[in-house]
Amino acid sequence: MAKIKVIIPAFNEADSIAQVIREIPDLVEEIIVVNNKSTDDTIANAEKAGATVLTENKKGYGYACLKGMDYVAKQSSPPDIIVFIDGDYSDYPEELTKIVAPILNDGKDFVIGARVKKLREEGSMTPQQVFGNWLATFLMKLFFSATFTDLGPFRAIRYDKLLTLEMEDKTYGWTVEMQLKALKKKLAYTEVPVRYKRRIGISKVSGTVKGSIFAGIKILSWIFKYSFK
Repeated sequence: MAKIKVIIPAFNEADSIAQVIREIPDLVEEIIVVNNKSTDDTIANAEKAGATVLTENKKGYGYACLKGMDYVAKQSSPPDIIVFIDGDYSDYPEELTKIVAPILNDGKDFVIGARVKKLREEGSMTPQQVFGNWLATFLMKLFFSATFTDLGPFRAIRYDKLLTLEMEDKTYGWTVEMQLKALKKKLAYTEVPVRYKRRIGISKVSGTVKGSIFAGIKILSWIFKYSFK
């Protein structure tokens, strides 16, 4: 049986994190929550729900993901698959089985949970998120003939392939960096449609003007950086 570990970056997700952890399928070997300078009960609630909890004091989504990867790298037995999911309960954790199925059954290296319109709860994505996803995936199609339709945070990747990507983004560009490097490395990738609902709490990125602007800049900078390499 494949060894699967889940990494959940979390900043002030006390109201949602336990629900996310509880609904992750039992086939997962370990759930790793990376507390990213939370000021609420995220740590206590995650531990109570049964997760391994790490703390990353440098603020940023990418910093949190890298902290989780560093923890995994130091373990004696590496996993086969790493799954990333947000801690805000906007995804449906039980759909993890759908996310990993193309890797387990079809030989894929990398899978994105695509938040398709017909499966999204109304208002679950802001207009700037919808536009940003469209623009980013359009540019990846234009420059790289990619078939991505989303930058969804719910994703799975073979652990050995993840290491070859040498991930480095510390903040908002993490998801698009992974997809661009997967294209460059010619990983076998696909998307699976997933449901998406309104998150619990306020988004730290799309919920603020500053976050939206910086996320947009980061995403575009990664795309143009790789387009002209």
